[in-house]
Amino acid sequence: MHLAPDTEETLEFAVALANTDPAASRSGSDEIGTVGQLAGFLVDWAYSGRIDHDAAELRDVLQTRDLIRRLWDLDVDDAVHAVNGMLAEAGALPQLARHDGSPWHLHATDPNAPLAQRIRVEVALAFVDVIRSGVVDRLRRCAADDCSGVLVDLSRNGSKRFCSVRCGNRMNMIAFRERAAEA
Repeated sequence: MHLAPDTEETLEFAVALANTDPAASRSGSDEIGTVGQLAGFLVDWAYSGRIDHDAAELRDVLQTRDLIRRLWDLDVDDAVHAVNGMLAEAGALPQLARHDGSPWHLHATDPNAPLAQRIRVEVALAFVDVIRSGVVDRLRRCAADDCSGVLVDLSRNGSKRFCSVRCGNRMNMIAFRERAAEA
């Protein structure tokens, strides 16, 4: 599967953001539950533009995370409706941009727009590419029985099943123990 580099990067960001939710996080707690944790998370993703570092921004980003997590459970028609709604709500106007050493990519909001709005629009644009490319099946829930994490399978053969190596190793160990018990 091949998508534009900015689409892949945004999808990876969306997965990382979605998996900070307590139901999906490695720690079992909200990994961006404080303004400081959100700031640390954004450093890892080099998010550009306005960042307020306040409680209102955190609340909006947490709501955006919930919206993004729900996208993984929608069929194509419902995803189209949700994506179009995200773009319309923001008054998105896609345009090419290049900054901070990045190649040409799409932006559809002003860099001074609120962080949560910019996240929603960037994720919506990435979903536009996924839907248009017919690869919605590459957006999956983790196959681990006890995990509600999400993943995007960017592998060539489309065989990724787990949101992390940790989940894959845990499920492989469970399967190994079950086979050993039967033997």
